[in-house]
Amino acid sequence: MDQPYATRRKIDPTRGAVLGDGTPNDNDRVEIGPTQLAFGEWAAAGLVLPDLAAMREYRWRRLTQALVDRDIGGLLMFDPLNIRYATDTTNMQLWNSHNPFRACLLCADGHMVMWEYKNAPFLVSFNPRVKELRSGAAFFYNTNGDNTEQDARSFAAQVTEVMRAHAGTNMRIAVDKIMVHGLRALERAGFEVLEGEVVTERMRAVKGPDEILAMRCAHHACEAAIAEMEVAAREGVPRGNMSEDDVWAHLHAGNIRRGGEWIETRLLASGPRTNPWFKECGPRIIQNNEIVAFDTDLIGAYGFCIDISRTWWIGDRHPRADMVAAMQHARDHIAVNMGLLKPGVTIRELVHRGHVLDAQYDRQKYSCRMHGVGLCDEWPYVPYPDGWAEGAFDAALEPGMVLCVEALVSPEGGDFSIKLEEQVLITETGHENLTTYPFDKGLMGG
Repeated sequence: MDQPYATRRKIDPTRGAVLGDGTPNDNDRVEIGPTQLAFGEWAAAGLVLPDLAAMREYRWRRLTQALVDRDIGGLLMFDPLNIRYATDTTNMQLWNSHNPFRACLLCADGHMVMWEYKNAPFLVSFNPRVKELRSGAAFFYNTNGDNTEQDARSFAAQVTEVMRAHAGTNMRIAVDKIMVHGLRALERAGFEVLEGEVVTERMRAVKGPDEILAMRCAHHACEAAIAEMEVAAREGVPRGNMSEDDVWAHLHAGNIRRGGEWIETRLLASGPRTNPWFKECGPRIIQNNEIVAFDTDLIGAYGFCIDISRTWWIGDRHPRADMVAAMQHARDHIAVNMGLLKPGVTIRELVHRGHVLDAQYDRQKYSCRMHGVGLCDEWPYVPYPDGWAEGAFDAALEPGMVLCVEALVSPEGGDFSIKLEEQVLITETGHENLTTYPFDKGLMGG
């Protein structure tokens, strides 16, 4: 009660006006971010915090330069993750993903306009790169009913107004995801509508220095939550009353407690439910002496995706020899394919070189060897040779890209699968594995 007002209002009473990442040290601020738990763990681990203002500047400059290079007048974004990249703002991200009520227009002169929910303009105002705040980007049937087409025309008129002021006669506009009435309204207004994802995905693929620092922090937080989940599983499963959902809930809780945001999938399975892979976790009671496998697909601190997989053996007996052999094969698959990663290597080379899965595992292999990751699973995509499409994946790796290296070793007709995945940064000289969480000793034959 005797605590001074200024101290009581701070997120961290030991700091001044700003936190270590440059954001306001204000307990009542609008901007979301990491918790004190996360900051404390990162400090103990010796991690360097990102400068979020510099990160936002990097992203703005990267997108703007892409428009100039491609002679595009503006980039219109509805995808909430592209909006997050451009503005670092959020508003009900999952709801927004299937109810597109927000939009962001970045013009080639750098002018950025945000269409926000009319009752929540304060969610954007902390970012000085957003120069205009508007409303009226919602034209989906749920809320607009039979006026959807008219509302889309009104939105297109606003876009026309902004583009005339900041792109002049350049009517080339790149759009990522838009409702049908919105697309038709832009075309009727005279715009040449281009595919926007090729811009956003290519630009998001190369992370700047502060993005990499932020990802390191998010990765550490994710692994801390995994550790809590593993402790809970190893204590709870042998008692015979712990479900897959019970185990998975610990990862969600650990993520949220550290300022993470959500988990995109429910990919945790146990025992025979692991084969074939992609069953989502449910009420099954995990038995003692069974496999538990999972894929985090976690949107963590600073909005970064940490996408890593582990497979555990939980029990008081040793796993079967075929399980150990499959685990070692998965480890080899990861190690050999990761060894190919360096600047300049092409997607074609990554597809057609590297480790070959044994025939018994080929039919149920994962959908890709590797994929990019940032604010979610991103470009580039590295399929297996049987998924190669000529002309679809013409690119080479660059420093600053981050790829997830996958291994799914799942014997056809079997009663188990092994799922492993590592998150790897492409450096100037090669690569760095950001994932430090150990492989299960029992399944490794220890």
